Amino acid sequence: MINKKLIAGLLIGGAVVAGGFALSGKAGRISDGIGFGSPQPLIQTAYSGPASAQPTDFEKAAGNAVPSVVHIRTVVKSKQVAQSDQFGGMEDDIFQRFFGEGGPRRQFNRPDQKASGSGVIISPDGFIVTNNHVVDGATDVTVTLTDRKNYVAKVVGTDPNTDLALIKIDATNLPAIPVGNSDDVRLGQWVLAIGYPLNLDVTVTQGIISAKSRSIGINRQGSAPVEAFLQTDAAVNPGSSGGALVNTNGELIGINSAIASPTGAYAGYAYSIPSNLMKKVINDIKQFGSVQRGYLGISMAPEHLDEAQKKNWASPATITTAYT
Repeated sequence: MINKKLIAGLLIGGAVVAGGFALSGKAGRISDGIGFGSPQPLIQTAYSGPASAQPTDFEKAAGNAVPSVVHIRTVVKSKQVAQSDQFGGMEDDIFQRFFGEGGPRRQFNRPDQKASGSGVIISPDGFIVTNNHVVDGATDVTVTLTDRKNYVAKVVGTDPNTDLALIKIDATNLPAIPVGNSDDVRLGQWVLAIGYPLNLDVTVTQGIISAKSRSIGINRQGSAPVEAFLQTDAAVNPGSSGGALVNTNGELIGINSAIASPTGAYAGYAYSIPSNLMKKVINDIKQFGSVQRGYLGISMAPEHLDEAQKKNWASPATITTAYT
């Protein structure tokens, strides 16, 4: 038997509470809440509808770009160095400074220096772009394609100021990468970094563009260094230098060049030379053998000069324009 007092106790404003809902006296209607009026919810929600796009699929971009990225191995041949037999740890120039030319000498060869990096095929007839620091001083340059074929490469030209280099292999019908417009790159855009890090086989990592036109003061190779890096959190490690940074269409938007790290290994930030800067530099190297650029050179007076010297330093003759 149903307890009438219990039923009476559950009557609230003509409605009966059942199962967590307030059922009104009108059939089929569900009230907005329990009690009088329509109380505001504790958590305000704003539904904007379904996401406009599904998660990005990197498979197509990686498949299109990977065949265009190559492994570069370099060798810097050893040099013969003269040392004193009496002072085995002192090189010849130091010995001569203190003891003259007459002391005993011995000859020894420093070991060959071997290094590894990456490069990107930019034309079907064998032109490949990489970093200057990958091939700088190399006496032997070997390129390995993704199909395991090896080629001897020659250095066509370099530009230390932008840390770019152009090399060439004797091959045809190579898978040249399409070059995108780096000016169109946006913050937060998905990108892939492709290269040969840590002497591994071709490796693909993903991240986003986290900054543009970044200068980190790392390039000390040239007399007038140019830095306008694309910053990304796609993982890049030693050996990735010269590899490709591509968008989700598989287009080249940057040449991976540097990392910011307290250890020398990837620690969250990598830097790539924008493709538009690369196109200017590489086209000049191919056409002229060097980069054609104009700049205004302004000399600053050193702090230690006196007033007369500073006035002489600031004469019009010290402010020039030049093409290099």
